[in-house]
Amino acid sequence: MTDITTDKPTYALTLVRELNAPAEKLYRAWTTGERMGEWFCPKPWRVTEAVLDVRAGGESYILMQGPNGEKAPNRGIYLEIVPNRKIVFTDAFVSAWVPSEKPFMTGIIEFEDLGGGRTRYTATAVHWTEEDMKTHEAMGFHQGWGIVADQLEEVAATF
Repeated sequence: MTDITTDKPTYALTLVRELNAPAEKLYRAWTTGERMGEWFCPKPWRVTEAVLDVRAGGESYILMQGPNGEKAPNRGIYLEIVPNRKIVFTDAFVSAWVPSEKPFMTGIIEFEDLGGGRTRYTATAVHWTEEDMKTHEAMGFHQGWGIVADQLEEVAATF
C-alpha cells in the first residue's frame, strides 16, 4: 500500500472484527484508564498503570507488566479523537510534541456501529519502516491484538 499524498509505502498491520458491543461502550473501555488492566494486553501480561488525557495532543502512559516482572512502559500522545468512532495515537511523541527516542507505530482504532449492539472494530498499526512492521507481526500482532479485541468485548459488556 502507498500513501497517495507522499508516494511512500505505508507499513500497516490491521485487525478487523465484528464485536457484540455498541461502539460507545468499546470507546469507553478504550478511554477509561482504570479498566485497561482488564483487557489491553494478552494475559498473563497486564496493565498496572494507565494515565490517559484523551484529547488531540493529550498524553497517554500505559505500563504493561509481564508474569516475570517484566515492564513495558508505553508513552505517547493522541493525534485524533472522535468520540465513539475513532482514536488515533502514536508513540512518536512522549509528551506535547517532544519526540520519542525510537518511534515504533501509530495506532488507529475505529468503531463502526452496525446496529443491534454490534460494532465493526478495526485496529491498525502503522509503522515507519518495513522492518518495524515485520517485527510487530513476528511479536504476534494478529493473535495478540485478536485476544485483546475479545477481552475488550468482554469488558465493554460491563459498562
